[in-house]
Amino acid sequence: MKGPFGSMRAPSLSVSRGMRSLLFGLIVIESGCDGTPSDVVASKPPAAISAPGVITLSAEESSRVGLVVQPVARSDFRTHRDFPASVQPNQRNMAEITALVRGRVVEVYADFGQQVKSNAPLAILYSSELGLAQSAHLKAQAKLHVAEQAYNRAQFLLQEQVIGEAEAQRRHAELLSSQAEANESRDHLKLLGMNEEEFRRLDRSRQIRSVVPIVAPFAGRIIGRNLTRGEVVETTEKLFVIADLSEVWVQANIPEKDIPFVHSVHASGGTQAEVRINAYPKEVFKGTITYVGDVLDPVTRTMQLRLELPNPDGRLKPEMFATIRLFSETQPDRLAVPEAALQRDQGRTFVFVQRNANEYELREVQVGESNGTVTAILGGLNEGEPVVTHGAFVLKSELLKKPV
Repeated sequence: MKGPFGSMRAPSLSVSRGMRSLLFGLIVIESGCDGTPSDVVASKPPAAISAPGVITLSAEESSRVGLVVQPVARSDFRTHRDFPASVQPNQRNMAEITALVRGRVVEVYADFGQQVKSNAPLAILYSSELGLAQSAHLKAQAKLHVAEQAYNRAQFLLQEQVIGEAEAQRRHAELLSSQAEANESRDHLKLLGMNEEEFRRLDRSRQIRSVVPIVAPFAGRIIGRNLTRGEVVETTEKLFVIADLSEVWVQANIPEKDIPFVHSVHASGGTQAEVRINAYPKEVFKGTITYVGDVLDPVTRTMQLRLELPNPDGRLKPEMFATIRLFSETQPDRLAVPEAALQRDQGRTFVFVQRNANEYELREVQVGESNGTVTAILGGLNEGEPVVTHGAFVLKSELLKKPV
């Protein structure tokens, strides 16, 4: 075509060729994206959702992710509750030893933490009060002896009509008074800790001993000591605390909401309970429930529970932290699945049921109580259905498009 400026190509022809080049490039790119079937398989994710709530996995993929399938079964079902507790000395085998008389500490034989035998000497006190009481007892005994002789003589003289009836009655009254004084002095010495052997020694030798021995009432361990040599102790002071730790108490405070559970266990004769000590986490101790409180603490709203636990080797120390585990009554023929089979999302609880060799279906279920190992199923599953018990989280992640 000619124009005023000479020959030139038409613009429409140039655009047409450019468009053809562009279309050809797009066709080539589109053809490259639509690859062969082998390329598609290579880029495909390991699992596919073939229907809503259904995941398809090949046998090789199931083995690779470690899926384990088990049929749902019925069995005896029990739940338990755990309560924090602490180890305490057995109060029936514990004594707080005090001085029965005011005195000065002369010797101390027992030390804190020492194992002692029954009647073993713990300390020696010197007490002037005890000496005065023994002196009063000897005087009362002497006065009683004189009164007895006078009364016997009066009885003889009365028979011989040497004295009158009035004189015999007076001497009888003096005898009764002396007997009362002797008994009072003896009782006072008993209150100060004198035993029959000491009385026999005192009556025989007539020697006053102001030494007060402090002895162990039974065999046990010294878990408290509060005296030193040379100090003066009063009768209100606690000198030693001794405990027989061959059996200890484990005490717990049960919240008000769990009281019916505890009462049902105790009333049904299930007095055995498991105790776990924090210091020995791999061991389970067996204890017997011996006390269930009748009154709640008005501040904490808890009830006291006590177990007795054998401690022959002395490994259980007072004030150790522990946990009491109480089991409920056995519920027979309950449908249950392992805890690992249950998955939860957005308030729903579900499991994966195997439909065939390669398909797993999400099934929403209604659950009951759990004992930490298995959970009771109230609805949504039937006995014998195969459920994924290991690897269910992988299926959940794939279904919800979450990274594993």
